[in-house]
Amino acid sequence: MYILKNSFISIIRNKGRNILIGIIILVIACSSTVTLAIRNTANKLVKNYEESNDIIATISFDRKGLSQNFKGGDAAQKENIEIFNNIKSFTIDDVNNYGNSEYLNGYYYIYTTSLNSDTLTKATDSFEYEVEKVQPPSNENSEFNGEPIDDFGRNKNISNSNTTIITKSKEMFQSSRNLTGDFEINGYSSYEAMTDFVNGTYKITDGKIITNFNNNECVISLELATLNEVSVGSKITLKNPNNAELTYDFTVVGIYSENSNTDDTKNMYSQSANKIITGSGIIDLLVDDDDTLVTNITPSFIVKSKDVIDNFAEEVKQKGLNEYYTINTNLEELQTSTKSIKNVKTFATTFLIITLFISSIVLFVINMINIRERKYEIGVFRTIGVSKFKLTMQFVLELLIVSTIMLVIGATCGSFLSKPVGNILLQNEIESTKVEEQKISDNFGKAPMDMMLKENTKVQEINKIDAIVDFYVITQLLIIGILLTLISSIASMINIQRFSPLTILKERS
Repeated sequence: MYILKNSFISIIRNKGRNILIGIIILVIACSSTVTLAIRNTANKLVKNYEESNDIIATISFDRKGLSQNFKGGDAAQKENIEIFNNIKSFTIDDVNNYGNSEYLNGYYYIYTTSLNSDTLTKATDSFEYEVEKVQPPSNENSEFNGEPIDDFGRNKNISNSNTTIITKSKEMFQSSRNLTGDFEINGYSSYEAMTDFVNGTYKITDGKIITNFNNNECVISLELATLNEVSVGSKITLKNPNNAELTYDFTVVGIYSENSNTDDTKNMYSQSANKIITGSGIIDLLVDDDDTLVTNITPSFIVKSKDVIDNFAEEVKQKGLNEYYTINTNLEELQTSTKSIKNVKTFATTFLIITLFISSIVLFVINMINIRERKYEIGVFRTIGVSKFKLTMQFVLELLIVSTIMLVIGATCGSFLSKPVGNILLQNEIESTKVEEQKISDNFGKAPMDMMLKENTKVQEINKIDAIVDFYVITQLLIIGILLTLISSIASMINIQRFSPLTILKERS
């Protein structure tokens, strides 16, 4: 109690010096509050983004490895395609097997096939090659195509009776993986798989998205609907490209348009013009009717965290994934999306470290000057029997009291300054999220949002934060204040232990 009382008396008596120390600590507290609040907000925004955007792993061809087995020259094209055809495709059972992993939160896929049409033409990556057919000369003693023949059975109108007839024709050779029908049928396993609608590439312009993944409902492109005068509620009939007797009736529940802009000036219609969207259950039924139907599967796996990506890739390979396939993720894209906010956090952290470093040196020097000016006071206290420990505690307590008062004032001022900065960051995030959600809702048509998307509760929680300077920031400020007090008090601790009271009084006299 005696030390505390003396500390307050000393603070009042040396108010000029303590005001200077207080101003320095006030600046430190204010700047620290702003930077800590920005870091706190940035951390929450990054965490929210990472939690609301899944890490997606996909399977794709390792074309670099595949091309190493290709041969050059026109004659090798057929052989190269045969190498490609011999690569085993993965099936729905394979996808389900890969998706059954402790490293995943779930998975979805797009199951694609094609059905035929008598009116539209599809583009394909096939090629034609020339075939020669050799017809030897005929020895039969008969007329040759109605022309007169001589005694040797030769055409009288042909000068060379031993001519071999060579005919050339074009034949088509293509990959066995190419869809053979005129219409590409995309069967989605869930709304999550409809990433083209989520990112705005496709948008429902009339009707709605399919509501059941096992019914004969479909969504067609605006171009196809206009060309064939099809509207929402119409029935369309498609047929199996391998067996025309297998026909399927679909009800058009929605019409979509493609919003992507490309530099393709060669084609009249967009790439999605002949694409029909339905559920994956329909593709299963088509394959049940004809297991020779060419299908493609595009799976997407939701990885739990970036730390287990390599583990999942290794597990998939152990489960039998062909060596010509590789695992790709959107991790780099996610990290790029949060790069700007992370840069703000890095800047705030750097600024805080520099501020604390310089402030610590300044406080240390001021406190050293303070001790030298109060040398006589120290000598008197030591002469009357005050221990070095109590004297040290008094000087530390004085600085701690000033620091605490200034930290409170600085935190209050900092909260007013940090709120606008934090709110700008929050507002931008919230507005962009709301706009994005509204766009996604519009893209899916009239279907309710909660049917298609997971609720983004994290953004709502951040929106309810009234004070950016929360308990976490206050705790950090308290730790900073204690550290600054201890660092700047080192001068008093060293000098008090070194000073001799008799020498001090003698010098004074």
